[in-house]
Formats: sequence, structure tokens, C-alpha cells
Amino acid sequence: MSKSMNRRKFLGHTSEALVTGGAVAWGAASGRALAAAEAPASGEDYYHKLGVIPFINAAGTFTVLSGCIMPPSVQAAIERAAKAHVNIEELQRASGEYLASRLHCEGALVTAGAASSLTLGTAACVTRGNDQAILNIPVNLSGLKNEVVVQKTHRYGYDHALLNCGIKFVEVETLQDYEAAFNERTVMAHFLNEETRGQISREDWVRVAHQHGVPCFNDAAADVPPISNLWNYTQMGFDLVAFSGGKGLRGPQCTGLLLAKKDLIEAAMKNNFPYSTTVGRGMKVGKEEIIGLVAAVDWFLCQDEKAMQAEFQKRAERIASQLKGIPTVQTQIFVPPTANHVAHLLITYDQDRIKITGKGVQEKLRQGSPRIELNPSTGGGPAMPGLPSGDNTIVVGVWMLQPNEDVIVARRLREVLQKAAL
Repeated sequence: MSKSMNRRKFLGHTSEALVTGGAVAWGAASGRALAAAEAPASGEDYYHKLGVIPFINAAGTFTVLSGCIMPPSVQAAIERAAKAHVNIEELQRASGEYLASRLHCEGALVTAGAASSLTLGTAACVTRGNDQAILNIPVNLSGLKNEVVVQKTHRYGYDHALLNCGIKFVEVETLQDYEAAFNERTVMAHFLNEETRGQISREDWVRVAHQHGVPCFNDAAADVPPISNLWNYTQMGFDLVAFSGGKGLRGPQCTGLLLAKKDLIEAAMKNNFPYSTTVGRGMKVGKEEIIGLVAAVDWFLCQDEKAMQAEFQKRAERIASQLKGIPTVQTQIFVPPTANHVAHLLITYDQDRIKITGKGVQEKLRQGSPRIELNPSTGGGPAMPGLPSGDNTIVVGVWMLQPNEDVIVARRLREVLQKAAL
């Protein structure tokens, strides 16, 4: 497995961190961020009560950094959903049908995160049309297909979500390897959407699998924006696609979205809660989270994508402008090709002139007041796919910043770098 940073995990020293703040609405006309009008916060401040210090999120939508901040409309939908009882099975089915209609696919299921989507989608492929198998996996797979074909470069930290179903991976590298990998035990072909090192394209992956009558799964957890990715991959032919609900979609962090063929969604639901004897029994999603993700999709589909991306660009430019004049400091705005496809600010400098590492800058901001978290690729840390990194590199993720926080981040970066400059 490569040392690339998985988009859902941050391996730094951030175990105590939680995100706070308001929400941002993107103005379609100007593309500038506007502070969203919110009612005064009610209820006790339990972050304060528990001694957990919030921070400014200049990193991104990492799971350990509590994902995103939900827009006001999503927060309001969740609050309203919490005030009534519903039948969960009815809600799951109704929400799935609604989401499928909005996202131009056959079926949808709200899950307990993208990893849960991986498990439930794999379970669906293994047990489809065999209810007895639902009771037996992952321990007893006698008579079941359980081989999953995957490119060697697509092995990653979320393999376990598939292995939970009792499958075993068959690794391939070339298109010829792939075409020869199918046999009577092959149950699924798995693709990691953000990985760019594989030799086999998405189109060829789907084509060959379908020639053998095998469903294709695409893990696209962090791959919105662009908004159109919510239907691009199902329309490309992938039978199952997984997205995170608490990243770019701006829904509850503990949600995921599984889009799939109708029969596979039906099979996934049979392997899911509230049914007790299933691999998905512990993957409970409450009524509030289900409604929250539906509301988040509605919110996301209403955004002006050009204005949204323009605002991220401007935030990065505003921070960069405040670093001018610091000896040897250079800035570059970089957009990763697939996952987290938004503007990031890269800051590099000559360490002979500025006597601090990128990791040192990261710690200074983390320990300051207010606390600020930089992207984990800073200082040569485990990098997100496609994102440059190095010992003298600072990476600022701007898309989760709240109004005026870019000014604070810029000021603190300037203070730290200037102090370290000879």
C-alpha cells in the first residue's frame, strides 16, 4: 500500500480536535461567501463543558477532524426530524427512492458512512438472491462466490470494509491480467476512483466486468465536487458507487450514500440494520441522519458550482497575498485531479532562510489561539492523492473555512514564517 494519505483519515496528532463554526452559502451572482443567517445557538456548549477546544479548519473534510459543517437548511431539517417518530424501514425506502430520482440512478441507500456503503454493497453482491447467505457471511461462504478483482494499486486502507463480508481479493495490474482474472468464484470488481496509478481505466474496468456478468463497484467517497459526479459514474456503467455524506455533500458526518442498481440496493437493505443477523446490524443510521443527508443532497444540487469554486480560489488568493514579502516564500494554488477537487494553497520556502519545517508550522498553528488545523500533507505528511507534499511545504485547505477565517489563517501563517525567517 502506498504512503498516500487516505481522504478519510488524518494520521497527525489530532485526536482531541473537533470542528466548530457557522455555515457558508455561495452567492450565485458574485460567487463570494456570505455569512449564513442562523438563529442564536441554543443548548449547553458541551465542547466547552467537556474541555474539547474547537479549531479553524484549514485542512479539509477529514474524518478525524469531524468532516464538514452542515449548512443551516440541513441543520434545520435534522432538528425537525428529531421531533417525531417514524418507521425506519419506511424512511429508508422513501429516502432511497427520492435520492435515486434526484441523482438519475436506479436505487439509493443512506448508510452509516462511505465505509458502510462499501460493506453493504459488497454484501449485496455476495448474497444477492440468497437470503440464507445473509445469515452465514462472513463465516460460512460455502457455495458462494467471494472473489473480488482489484487493481494492485487500488488496495487501500478501506479494504477491511469489503473483507468484513468474507471476500478475498484477486489483484491485477494489466488489462490482460484483468481479463484473465474472472472465474466461477468472481463476485465483484472493485475500483478506487481517486487512484490515478492504475493501468486500467474506469471504462475498461466496467466493460470487461460486464462481459463476464460481474458487477462493478466504484469507491468515490471524497469525489464531489464536481456535482455531476453524483451521476457520472452510474451513467458510466458502474453498478454500485459509494460517496461520503459528511464531506463535499455537507451532510451529517456519520452518513454515506450508496447508489446502485435496484436489485443490488434491495440486497444491500436486507444486509443492513434494523435486521439483527446481518453484517450491517451495527451500521445504524438514525432518522435525523437520514433526513440530514437527503437535505444535504437537495442543498448541494442547488449550488452554483462555478461560484463555489471561484470562492475557494479567492480564499486561497487572499491568504497568498498576505505572505508576499517573506523571504523565499512562494505560493501556488493547486486543485487535486479527483478527490477533494477544490483549490488548495501550497506554500514553499527555502529552509536555509526560514528555519522551521512544515510540520513545525503545523504545530505552531495547532497550539495557538485560535487553534488552526492545516492539511495533513503539510511538512511531507501522508499526502492526499494528487496533492504535492514535502518537508518545506505547507498545504492550506480553504473549502471548509468559515467567513473571515481566511484572514485569521493568513495572519497566523505570516507571524510564524516571519518569526522563523533569518
